[in-house]
Amino acid sequence: MGWSNWSGSVVAAAGLVRPRSEDELAALVRSAPRLRVTGAGHSFMPLCESDALIVSLDDMPGTIAVAADRRAARIPAGWSIRRLTAALWEEGLALANQGDVNPQSLAGAMATGTHGTGVDLGSLSTFARGFRLLDAAGEAHWCDADTNSDLYQAQRLSLGLFGVAMEIEVAVVPAFHLAERIEKRRWAEIRESYDELAAQHRHVEFWFFPHSDDVILKTLDPCDPCDPPPTTTDMEEATFRRILDISARLPFLTPFLQRLMMKSGISGRRRGPAHSIFPSDRTIRFEEMEYEMPRAAGLETIEEVVRWIRQRRLPVAFPFEYRTVAGDDIWMSPMNAGPVAAISMHQYAKMPWQGLFAEAEAIFRGHGGRPHWAKRHTLTRADVDALYPMAGRYGAVRRAADPTGKFLNPHLEALFA
Repeated sequence: MGWSNWSGSVVAAAGLVRPRSEDELAALVRSAPRLRVTGAGHSFMPLCESDALIVSLDDMPGTIAVAADRRAARIPAGWSIRRLTAALWEEGLALANQGDVNPQSLAGAMATGTHGTGVDLGSLSTFARGFRLLDAAGEAHWCDADTNSDLYQAQRLSLGLFGVAMEIEVAVVPAFHLAERIEKRRWAEIRESYDELAAQHRHVEFWFFPHSDDVILKTLDPCDPCDPPPTTTDMEEATFRRILDISARLPFLTPFLQRLMMKSGISGRRRGPAHSIFPSDRTIRFEEMEYEMPRAAGLETIEEVVRWIRQRRLPVAFPFEYRTVAGDDIWMSPMNAGPVAAISMHQYAKMPWQGLFAEAEAIFRGHGGRPHWAKRHTLTRADVDALYPMAGRYGAVRRAADPTGKFLNPHLEALFA
C-alpha cells in the first residue's frame, strides 16, 4: 500500500507497515535498507517519504506512566497529541501548550519543532526530558540530559534521523481550563497593539486575509473549570470552502471574495478543558510554508508580504497565521537564537502554490527568518550550515547513530548526509 501526506502533495510508492510489537518493529529496522516513520502525515516537506519502507506506530501497544512528582510522564511516542492529552487529563495533567491541531504523533511533533503560541511558551520539543530509541541495529537505548547527552540534544528536534522513538518522557503541568475568544479587528489596530496583547494574554494569534484590512484575533486565557465544549471550527467551513472553490476556478475574484467574506460578523467564545480548546478542526486541505522570524521583525515582515500580494493582486486564498514562540537552546530549532514571530502562509490545495511560496520565502529570508522544518522551504545544505551553528555537531551525532544512513531519505540526505 502506498502512502501520501495529509495535503496530498507528497506521495511514496513504498509500503506502509504497522508493527504490533517492539520485537516486530526491531526486526523491520534491522532488515530494511532504509526506512522512515510517519505519524499523521502533517509534514508538507517530504520528511516521511521513502523508496523502501514507511512505518506507522499507530498499532503499537503502550500506556502512560506518570512520575512520582507528577511533573513528567512517559508517553508512547506514536500516540497522537489528541490521545495523549486525553490520557493526561484523566490523570489530572496536561501539556503546558499545544498547536492548533492535534492528530500529529507526539514523536513527529517534537521531531519537527511543532509549536503553539505564547510569549513565554516554547515548542513541544522543549517539553522533552528523555527518549527511548531503537537504533539502526534495532537495539533500544535511553537518552536524556545525563545519559547519552549528545544524542538527547540532537533528538530533541530530530527529523527522525537518529532512530525510531518508542517512548518519550515529557514535562507536564496540572490540568487547566481555557477560555477562547475570537473577534474581528482592524489590522491597523492589531499592528499597533499586538505586543501589548501578547503580554496581556497567555495565548494570542491572528489570521490575516491578505486582501482585507481586517484580521481575526484569537486569545486563550486560563479560566475556572467548566464542561467540555462541542467540537467546533474557527470559521464556518462550508462557506469558506465555497469561496475557495470559486477562487480556484476564477482566481481574479480572490481579492473581492475575501473582502466580502470579512464583512460578515466573526466572533466566538468557548470554555473548557485546555486540551479540547487548543485544537480546532481542519478539514480543508491546503499547502503551507512557515517562517520563524526574529520577534522584532515579525510585524514588519507580514506587512511587507501582504503588501507584495496586494500590489500584484495575487490569488492567495488562505489567511496568514501569526503567532509568538519563546526561544530555546535546541540545536536545530528555529527558535534557538531567541524568541520568534511565526508567520504561516497557506494556499488552497487546489490552487498553485510553488511560485507564490518561492517569492514569499525571499521576503522571509530577507528579514532573517528560518523555516519550520515540516513546512515548505527550499533550504540547501549550505543554508543549513549557515543558519545553524550546531549543524556540524548535529551531523556528527547522526553519523555515529546511523553510520549507514538507514534513516535518511533523498530530501534529508541532501541537507544532512
